[in-house]
Amino acid sequence: MESTTNAFYDFVNTLLIPHLKALRDKPNATPRQKVMSEIMSSVDRTRVDTQRNLLDVLDKIHEISLDTVDDTHVFALSQIYEGLLLKMGEKGNDGGQFFTPREVIRAIVEVIAPKVGETVCDPCCGTGGFLAQAYEFMRGQLGENATGDQIETLKHKTFYGREKENLVYPIALANLVLHGIDEPHLWHGNTLTREEIYGGLYQNAPGQFEVIVTNPPFGGKEGEDAQTRFAYKSRATEVLFLQDVMETLKTGGRCAIVLPEGILFQTNQDAFVKTKRRLLDTCDLWCVLSLPGGVFTATGAGVKTNVLFFTKGRPTEKIWYFDLSDVKVAKKTPFTRQQLAEFYKLLPDRADSERSWTLDIAKRRRDAKTEADKLRATTAEPKARLKKHQEQLDLLKKAKAKPEKLEEVKKLITACEREIREIESKAQTIEDAAFDLKAVNPSAKSTEDTRSSAELMDLIETKGREVLELLGTLRSL
Repeated sequence: MESTTNAFYDFVNTLLIPHLKALRDKPNATPRQKVMSEIMSSVDRTRVDTQRNLLDVLDKIHEISLDTVDDTHVFALSQIYEGLLLKMGEKGNDGGQFFTPREVIRAIVEVIAPKVGETVCDPCCGTGGFLAQAYEFMRGQLGENATGDQIETLKHKTFYGREKENLVYPIALANLVLHGIDEPHLWHGNTLTREEIYGGLYQNAPGQFEVIVTNPPFGGKEGEDAQTRFAYKSRATEVLFLQDVMETLKTGGRCAIVLPEGILFQTNQDAFVKTKRRLLDTCDLWCVLSLPGGVFTATGAGVKTNVLFFTKGRPTEKIWYFDLSDVKVAKKTPFTRQQLAEFYKLLPDRADSERSWTLDIAKRRRDAKTEADKLRATTAEPKARLKKHQEQLDLLKKAKAKPEKLEEVKKLITACEREIREIESKAQTIEDAAFDLKAVNPSAKSTEDTRSSAELMDLIETKGREVLELLGTLRSL
């Protein structure tokens, strides 16, 4: 018996696993075979430690069949799998960078509300959480009256994603299959460089999508090869991913993207400003949800984040903000649906409250341009002087004037050019400042100490005298 057990264990490791991994390369391989092959792509041998344990596991799995497991059980299996991914995502584990908290994913999907017939994409899908939640939402919207064509579309022609990490890509495939997506169209490779590792599941994928939901990696730095595709060069991955999303979103399509707060308030880097300018010019950024600072702490990221919701095809006039930045979130006090209750309630009318407000970004940009143009108008006088000095220099050169005289006029020209540059730089800074999109709640109670330095020094002096008086009293006792 032992030799038989050993033989079977060897069969699994030396024949079965290599066979499954090679399925994708078979002539006329089916989508299901390709998915299975890619799920096994990072498996070299079974992780079960002994032959006996492997047989016991297989006996348990054998009991799971279509006759004994209904859709409710499959859903439970998918939840168990996601629970394992959550454990991976906790700080200190390898999967942290790939897990987005469930309530953030659910909120994003429910607000974007993808419909059956629309294509849904996550260009950096990680373990597939956004796509899995989108499937559950869309399947729920169909209800019991779903037609066969609708189910076919949902399972085979709806979900697309990209993932770079070798270990995460097969995990995402398994996650999506467990959720009921029979044909997940996931591309294995670097989204930013378009360097492909395997694209067999992504064949015939559309170039643009109706819905994009994503939480791209941020804080990373990309080399020049990742920047070549983009109009605005930056090593900040969040800037590049935002440009990528705008390119791959269909006109009329909807997107929700998690971004670090830095990309909202940065106005001193050219790529940040120009990317946001394109966003506001070509898309309607209709909502910014400011998340609590601790939402991603459990996954090892303490950076403050926001969710940007936008529709491509019309410029942004007004942005509705909802602020949850004061909510305390930690490992023992996780982010919950209840904390989003007011957001869901106010969103349909974009109503104002102590947590929400509307920014007329179109007016802000117009006002900034008006102010900047007034400042630019002041360059007329130094430009006139510059022209006069340049003409004078030409005459002096023709007259073969002394070098000292030429140098004197050149200094005047340089001074005029510097003055013009400084004015134009200040004007551009005024215009760029309009692209500070950070969520600053006008109703928030300020904790800033507004006392002047003189007032603070007077207070210190007063308190010092009180301390001396108390010390004198104590010494006299």
